[in-house]
Amino acid sequence: MLFIQYPPCSTCQKAKKWLDARSVAYTDRHIKEHNPTYEELKAWHEMSGLPLKKFFNTSGMIYRALELKDKLPNMSEEEQLRLLASDGMLVKRPLVIGDDFVLTGFREKEWEEKI
Repeated sequence: MLFIQYPPCSTCQKAKKWLDARSVAYTDRHIKEHNPTYEELKAWHEMSGLPLKKFFNTSGMIYRALELKDKLPNMSEEEQLRLLASDGMLVKRPLVIGDDFVLTGFREKEWEEKI
């Protein structure tokens, strides 16, 4: 399982503690140092079944500075994926990628069902 996080993020810290408390094996990846690629994001989006907007960190400063709330609806899926791949801080975190699931953000109930 791949756990993608931004270490200073309090939600990521809670999620990491949750995984560790349950002895879940994972590979830890720093999202700012190793941004997800276009190909990874495309595959994860397809596997997740989630709307692409769920992969955006809508509360982030970059999201707001770029006024993406208004721009995303007019962008193609490819444009959105390329934008996400351009900066890890645009990506919702933490991200957990398993063999057959993708989780965006940390919602304990959802994680208990999937992990």
